[in-house]
Amino acid sequence: MNRFTSLRSSLAVGLLAIASVLGAQIDRSQAPAAGPAPKISIGSYDMTELDNGLTLIVVENHRLPLVSWSLTLDTDPVFEGRKAGYVDFAGNLMTTGTATRTKSEIDEAVDFIGARLSTGPTGAFATSLSKHTDALLEVFADVILHPSYPEAELEKARKQALSGLQANTTDPGSISSNMRAKVLFGDKHPYGEVETEESIEAIAREDLVYYHQTYFRPNVAYLVVVGDITAEEAQTKVQQHFGAWERAAVENRYQPVPARPEGNQVCFADLPGAVQSVVQLTHVVDLKPGHPDAIAASVMNSILGGGAFSGRLMQNLREDKAFTYGARSSLSTDPVMGRFTAFANVRNEVTDSAVVEFLHEIKRMASEPVDAASLETTLNYMTGSFARSLEQPETVARFALNTARYELPEDYYATYLEKLNAVTAEDVQRMAEKYLRPDNMYITVVGNRDEVAEGLVRFDSDGEIAFYDPFGNPARALDPAPEGMTAADVFNLYYTARGGAEKLEALKGVRMEGNMEPAPGMAFSLVRETIYGKATRQEVSMMGAPVMSEVVTTQAGQTTSQGATETMEADQLREAQQDLYPAYLLHLDELGLSAELVGIDGAKSSPELVVELTGATGTTELRFDLMTSLLVSETSQREGPMGNVAVTVKYAEYEAVKGIQFPMVAEQSAGGQTMPMRFEKIELNPKLDATLFEVN
Repeated sequence: MNRFTSLRSSLAVGLLAIASVLGAQIDRSQAPAAGPAPKISIGSYDMTELDNGLTLIVVENHRLPLVSWSLTLDTDPVFEGRKAGYVDFAGNLMTTGTATRTKSEIDEAVDFIGARLSTGPTGAFATSLSKHTDALLEVFADVILHPSYPEAELEKARKQALSGLQANTTDPGSISSNMRAKVLFGDKHPYGEVETEESIEAIAREDLVYYHQTYFRPNVAYLVVVGDITAEEAQTKVQQHFGAWERAAVENRYQPVPARPEGNQVCFADLPGAVQSVVQLTHVVDLKPGHPDAIAASVMNSILGGGAFSGRLMQNLREDKAFTYGARSSLSTDPVMGRFTAFANVRNEVTDSAVVEFLHEIKRMASEPVDAASLETTLNYMTGSFARSLEQPETVARFALNTARYELPEDYYATYLEKLNAVTAEDVQRMAEKYLRPDNMYITVVGNRDEVAEGLVRFDSDGEIAFYDPFGNPARALDPAPEGMTAADVFNLYYTARGGAEKLEALKGVRMEGNMEPAPGMAFSLVRETIYGKATRQEVSMMGAPVMSEVVTTQAGQTTSQGATETMEADQLREAQQDLYPAYLLHLDELGLSAELVGIDGAKSSPELVVELTGATGTTELRFDLMTSLLVSETSQREGPMGNVAVTVKYAEYEAVKGIQFPMVAEQSAGGQTMPMRFEKIELNPKLDATLFEVN
């Protein structure tokens, strides 16, 4: 045994002996009394104001050779009107060019020194090794002070935004967010604005320039510096790079005060085929940052569902009822207007029951005092979270910024734990009575109208549900289809527009080559081959290496991905066998499908005929352009890793191949992600290798 091991063993024995003696002296039948709230020493910072009004906050931290620069604008939210989205564009596109640098030059300069730089509508952020501070500040200041907003970059951003909006129309989370914003704040409030295709298309470069020149002013800005730099060095460098930044008056815009509904109002957005509902119970709350009630109100919300797993909503809806994987609540402070929201994703069949439990727990917060154990658990959780945050120098910077922006008492954060641990059960109940409005809430639900909506009528004070579209606007009912027209008529018109059903059904096979780009810089090749009436296959590859393949025959089907092969279930196979028909909509009976023409969507710029196609795997919505009769989109529900997901495929750019029209672009959207597919080559009646269609 060496000396080191011997010493370690002796120490261990000694500790065990001490623990034994102490254990004999402690009465473990009694919980230890809570000690006094610990005194906090918030780290120091230096704050100064330049002649142009720019407020500089410096937090020195010399443990690592890093420095970060964070600019924050203290301005009112901007109402964008018919150009909703231009404020985000103005902030996000600042790094796409300046008066003296192109986007590529900015990117290269930042990458060369291993730095990070980002901008947004209310500020900017940059960080690098301290030895590269001067080089980074050159670019950082240039981007903030002189963005040029190149037209080409605006058009790229517009295209990406429009693609994202298409994906959001089938994403339940995005739909829920849009609906909540609209019902809480309305169309005339900045918090109630929702981007649309029309608003994105209306944005011009001049709008971005106007926003930057109006709101990016030093006298409404805070520059927070954290890291391996002294306050004197930071002030010298900021004066050098930002001292000439000109101040200007920035008006405070009047914000209309949103009101809570009279009684509870149920708001519903239909997502056909969905197997779960996105449920939110929400209302506005007038609770400003630093308000004397803010700490006690946050304790109340944490007990309800805002923090630990022990929250009442989680324990009720998940642990007790098994309605959901998670049920939570949030209570936000905001200088304009805060919000309370309780939320969960639940199964269709328990949607109404979940609302019952939400309302029960919200009302219980105000009707009965919280028990001592729950209060202690919550206070311990919040104390620990706060204490852990103090380990980061960025926390000191954030505290300093908040103190200045919201005019908080200088000791607000230093005495935070004292105020937190002084919260009583009576305070919690008083906060619930004051800030929760279980009888004046918007109950928003995104889900399957046919299965869910009827059960929610009883929660609406007027007994009438309000329906909304994916962008939070009141839903417009479909116009009736022309009298006597059926789904079969729509399908016949569609195949006639493509070149004729007889010509299509005479095809022996087809081969299609294209590409997919699920993310910038990530390109896949796609090949689809079909021997009509016998088999079809598709293969996705990257740089010549197969990534995924699928083969379907009249007898079986299989998919192969990352070396693993799965055999299709009966219903899945039958759906996939639609591809064995060149005009499958004329063979519904053989495929076990039924179709119904449900109406005309006249809200579109080009009206669309809407047909619902129902089979063993659910319902698919098909939309056909009323003028051209061509298929423009199809939407269905699919089970994914994160649950049920709406999948939409939009078809565009039809081109004739030997007299038959094919869509050359198919854009798939699911779960907030969009993947465009473009076909470059289509061969009719090609010679195909039959061995490629074998199913193991």
